Formats: sequence, structure tokens, C-alpha cells
Amino acid sequence: MTAVDRTPAVDGVRRPWQDQSLPVADRVDALLAAMTLEEKIGQLGSRWVGNDMQHEQPQDADTLNVAPMQDVFAASGTVPLDEAIEYGLGHLTRVHGSGPVTAEQGAAEVVRLQRAVVERSRLGIPAIVHEECLTGFTTYGATVYPAAIAWGATFDPGLVERMAAAIGRDMRAVGVHQGLSPVLDVVRDYRWGRVEETIGEDPYLVSMLGSAYVRGLEGAGVIATLKHFAGYSASRAARNHGPVPMGRRELMDMILPTFETAIAVGGARSVMNSYSDVDGVPAGADPWLLTEVLREEWGFTGTVVSDYWAVPFLATMHRVAADTDEAGVLALSAGIDVELPDTLGFGRHLAGRVRAGELPESLIDRAVRRLLTQKVELGLLDPDWTPERSVSGAAAVDLDSPGNRALARELAEKSVILLDAGEALPLNPGLRRVALVGPCADDPRTFMGCYAFPNHVLPRHPGLGLGIEAPSLLDALRAELPGAEIVYERGCEVQGEDRSGFGAAAEAARGADVCVVAVGDLAGLFGHGTSGEGCDADDLRLPGVQEDLLAELSATGTPVVVVVVSGRPYALGTAHAGAAALVQAFMPGEEGGGAIAGVLSGRVQPSGKLPVQIPRGHGGQPGTYLQPPLGANSEGISNLDPTPLFPFGHGASYTTFEVGDLRISDAEVPTDGEFSVTATVRNTGGRAGEEVVQLYLHDVTAQVTRPVRQLAGFARVFLEPGARARVTFLVHADRTAFTGRDLRRIVEPGEVEVLVGTSAADLPCRGTVRLTGPIRVVGHDRRLVTPVSVEQREGSDAGQS
Repeated sequence: MTAVDRTPAVDGVRRPWQDQSLPVADRVDALLAAMTLEEKIGQLGSRWVGNDMQHEQPQDADTLNVAPMQDVFAASGTVPLDEAIEYGLGHLTRVHGSGPVTAEQGAAEVVRLQRAVVERSRLGIPAIVHEECLTGFTTYGATVYPAAIAWGATFDPGLVERMAAAIGRDMRAVGVHQGLSPVLDVVRDYRWGRVEETIGEDPYLVSMLGSAYVRGLEGAGVIATLKHFAGYSASRAARNHGPVPMGRRELMDMILPTFETAIAVGGARSVMNSYSDVDGVPAGADPWLLTEVLREEWGFTGTVVSDYWAVPFLATMHRVAADTDEAGVLALSAGIDVELPDTLGFGRHLAGRVRAGELPESLIDRAVRRLLTQKVELGLLDPDWTPERSVSGAAAVDLDSPGNRALARELAEKSVILLDAGEALPLNPGLRRVALVGPCADDPRTFMGCYAFPNHVLPRHPGLGLGIEAPSLLDALRAELPGAEIVYERGCEVQGEDRSGFGAAAEAARGADVCVVAVGDLAGLFGHGTSGEGCDADDLRLPGVQEDLLAELSATGTPVVVVVVSGRPYALGTAHAGAAALVQAFMPGEEGGGAIAGVLSGRVQPSGKLPVQIPRGHGGQPGTYLQPPLGANSEGISNLDPTPLFPFGHGASYTTFEVGDLRISDAEVPTDGEFSVTATVRNTGGRAGEEVVQLYLHDVTAQVTRPVRQLAGFARVFLEPGARARVTFLVHADRTAFTGRDLRRIVEPGEVEVLVGTSAADLPCRGTVRLTGPIRVVGHDRRLVTPVSVEQREGSDAGQS
């Protein structure tokens, strides 16, 4: 195929938008001026060619969906490629991620589609190619990293940034320009199926790790897309796409800060709207959210892309528009710039509305200008751009390289959480016989999230395996304990009521020195899994009959080590009571087997911390730790006690740490001042290890109810035995800001309690600071981050977050 020479001018004059010496804005202006109205509108749409495969699927097509109602839209909602690209195209959807193609095959398809886009439209503007990348590049044979909830467990922004950079490099090598990650939804109800895709239940933790992911992806030249903006995770009864009964104050204090920080600190260039409505207003049709807050208050200049079919959903699901055409007008007016994954609401009807005076052309220009700016920044309008050059790294790229796997292993090892070592962990190296039981013991798919390619797309293609090497826990434990006999029994499935395997499992346990039982989730989509998009839970009981299996094993008298491999926290009060030890692994990815086995043996020093609480009872009282006083246990007021089994930030180790010697620089500071908080952390045990020192603040008296405590800073610190380090947090008064009664964000004078420790419930260091002066209104320019430094006094260097 001969490369197209795109340098010739139109009518003998060099195309000014290809002139790299001009400022980006001038190039965009020149191109915009050359475009017809239809060509502008063409840039606002997208085409998912890979979705056409739905027509070839047999019955039960809905079981194969990787997006909501994908089969419905594939059958009736799209137009042929030639028609879609007649006037140009904004995005190409999931060229690599729709089927099991190699990197070279996917790159060849990118070239084919881009060539069609540039040759069959008058101005020859290439499309942006976007892909999913939540647990790694969602394509066949690519590294499956731990799920986002496991990133949260690491409390390690630097590590998350390195992972995202590796993902971005792989994507860019094969012609991808934009990644649909990270998810910045803050967990509000553990029953929601997409908890596994979130980073946790605390806005500051999500902000710091989400911003780190953005920096890594953007630094590799791939546009990061923040989702889902905003409120999606707080749906009523945790039902996917459910209405969000949330007031604006809670939205502003708990949900929006993660997105604001990822834009201001991370540099994200794209945002994706939420499917949900908040207080009756769908996000995709909300100009307050998409324009007033995002653009006017925060100064965001990137693109807003619709979640898949969110535009037609305004008509078919929310019913705030009469039809898809009207839905497109609502979405465009609110601030959505590009419709994904196919063009429906942003179709050619927009031109007729403009010419009829029903829609200002300025709204079209506004959206097109934002998209074209990114195309210039990506080099798509440079004179030497060709489809072939855009995928020039495809032949050499190894999507599951040793470097990728090493990163995946490090993330997995740092994410595994030792909830309770009991007397059984680490395992005695002299063990002769170990029973390994449970549905997560010999199925590596249970280590992977719903957006990992083996769980996301490969169910459409049975017989292809995983496409990557992913040792199960059984494989890893046999390698970890070569001197022990490992006897395996599945016991039961992740789902279902079949107890026929209980007897053999109990017999294996009775004949062993110790029984390791791996229970939890198998991720899927839209009800075809126990975790993942559209896989919401009635309550927080372990799925199926897994809890009954634990009871059978505990009754044998053999010590039972319970390993929970899941995408959400389950209620483990009953399991903990019968367990000799308890470990939580949040979908640790392709290297999860070795990470869990290493923690069990003691080779890996556990250092993960809970990014969500572990509930005690099945009902779960599914509020997070961020509660005002009446959200906590209220004896004499309610008989229900929401106190968790294990609190936010908890994670044990095979050594011990002490945190003390709190020093606060000032007793009083003005409402525009700052103070430092210093504490000493010491390794008091016999092994080297890492502790996460956590800073919490509590506004003692405020004009609205405030959380009893809220994370304001953290630092991961490595210490040799006997070593200590001084951890210093620099806290600006802005970090106490909240949304007041009049819905303005304020810093209020008064007493602030300062707490430092190792979890939300283990805070031995306590002091107070008084903020003085007037109430201060703050905006987007307020301090969003608490800087932290670590000074090692003895032993090795310490890391910091």
C-alpha cells in the first residue's frame, strides 16, 4: 500500500493547519475555517467497526455484550463505514480491543481504517483511535495488571504512574491515541458491581492514585479519559445505571474532587460522562456539570466524550428527550463534544437544525475546536503523518513483556492485604501436606477484572485460552512450597448452589497440616459474573455457597487460611471467626498467583492497605468510613452497628510498627495559612517491611455535618528492623475546605483535630490546630495536595507518596 502524500496544498496553497511552525490555536482556526458544516459535524462522531461482529453471533447475543445494550445498537443503530466517514470522523472505536487480534493484525486494521477515513473525505483528517485500558491495554495478549481497587491497596502513586506509562507506551506503539481510563468514581456502596474498577472509598486516595495514572498515560503520549463524570458510583441500591439520590453538597465534597485533582494535578485531557442521573438530571444533559463546573470553574480545555450510547440513552432510558436526534442536541448543548462508540445523536440532522435556526453553529464549533486541538497535539495534522507511521512500533512491541510482568508482579505483591495473620501465617516451611480448596484456587480468571481482555472479550471466543501466561494459585503454591504435597479440591463454583464437592474438600482438609481456601469473585459483564459492570450484589455475602464451604472446612479442625480474591469487600465476620488467618487480594492480575503464594509463605512481606472497609455482617450497612457522627455506631439510637470488621487503611505485616512522637508546628494558623504535622514511625519487629503512615483530619464543629475523620495525606515508608523515620505532612488550611450551607466551598475558622496512624481506626497520635480569622471562600486554585516528606533516621531509604 502506497503512503499518501498529505503535504500538497488545497488549490496550490499549502494547508496552513499542517504548518507546524504555527501555534496550535492558529492551525485549528485555519482548519475550522476550511470546513463545511457537515464536515464539522462529522468530527463529532465515531465508528465501532468491530461491533459489526455482533451480527455474526448466534443466539443469546446479549451474553456477549461488552457494553450496555451492545447487541441492540449493533443490529439497528449504526451506518456503514463508507457512509460514516463521508464527511470525516472524530474517533475510531476499539480497533484492537473488539476481537482476539495480535498487535500486528490490530495495527494493520488501524492502517486500513485510517486510510479509509483520510482518503474518502475531502480534507483527509485522521481519526483518534481509542481503547479501554483499565487493567492494562484491553487487547489480546497484553499484560493484565491488577484491577484498580488493587492499585488503591498499594497506596503507592509512583508505582501506579509507572504502570500507566508502560500501558501508554504499548498503546501508542500500535496506533492508539486515547485510553478510556482511569475510573475516578469514589465507592459509596460496596454492592455496586463496578467497585473493582474504582480505586477506593476515599476521595484523597482516589485523587492521588488517579492523578498518578493520568500522568503516566499522558506522559506516554496517550490521552487519559476520566470517568464516570459524575456520581455514577452512588446509585440507589447500588444498581448499575441507577438513579443517584445525592445532594449537590455531597457530590461536590465526595465525588467531584477526584476529577478536579486529576485535571489540575494529573493533566488529564479528556472526561467521559456518567450514565446516571443525579437528583433527576442525567449527567450527559447537565450543563451545570459539563460546562459550568468542568469548563468555567476548573478551566478544563480538553474533550468530553460520551460513555457508550449515553447520548441515545437520554431518549431511550432517561426519557428527557423525545428521540435520539433531540438527545444529541441536549448532549451537545450541555457540553459533550464527541459521541462514542458510534454516531447516533450527533448525526447529520444537526446540520438541518443549524440551518433552521434551532441550534447555534457556535455549539458545533465549540466541540469541533476542542477535538481538532487534540488532533493537532497528537500530530495527526502534521504533514508527514501517515497511517503506517502511526503504527510503526507494532512489529517490535511485546504487549506482555518481561518489564510489564515485573511491574504487574510488584503491583500485585504490594496490593495483597494481610487482614489477620493469626497463628497460621506465614506458613510453616516444614509443612508436609497442604490442602488447597476453593473456586479461586485454580482459575486465574478470578485474578482479573471485568475489563481484562480474558474476561471482557474472550468469552466470545471459547477455546482461545487466556492469551497470556497467568499461573493460578495452585500453580504458584506448588512452586512456592516445593517440599510440601499440595492436594487440591475445588469444593464449589463461584456461583450456584452445588455442594457436591464439599465432601472431597473436607476430606482433603482433614488429611492436611493446613488448609488454604481461596474464595471470592469471577468478574463478568451484565450479570454474567459476580463482580464487574452490571454485576451488582443483593448483599455482601460471599457469592453462591462459598460461605457454607468455609464452614465445612472450619469444622474439620484443620487450621484454615482464608484467601478472599474479589472485586468488592465482602462481609467476613463469620469467615474470620472460623479462620486461622485471613488474607484479602483484590483481583491482583496475571501475577496474582505468585503474589498471594509469596505472602502466604512469607517470602513477600505484606504491605497492602484496605482502600475500602471490610464489613462484618451480610447486610453490610454499606456506608463507607466517611460518615458524620450519626453515620457511625449510635448506641441508644439504632440497634444496627455499622462498625466494620476491618477499617479503611488497615493492613497487617510480618513485622510490627509503632507511630508516635507527634509534633504540630503551630497551635493556631489563619484560614489561609499552613502548618506541618510530623510523626515518627519505627519498625519494632524482626523483619524489614513497609508501613503506610496516614494523616486524618476532623473538623470538630462546622456549619454542616462533617466526617468523623477523613484522609488528608499518606506516605509509604520502608524500614529495616529497628530503623525509624520522621514523616512530615505540610497541611495548608485549604485541605480543610468543605461545601457550606450556601454551596460555596469554604475554609471555616475553628478547631481541627489532627490524627496520625496506620488506619482510620488505629490513630495513636492526636493533636489539634485552631484555624483563625474569617471564613474564606476558595475555588479551583486551592491546595489540592498535602506534600509529604520522609527523613530516614536509621536503615534504608524510605519511599514517599
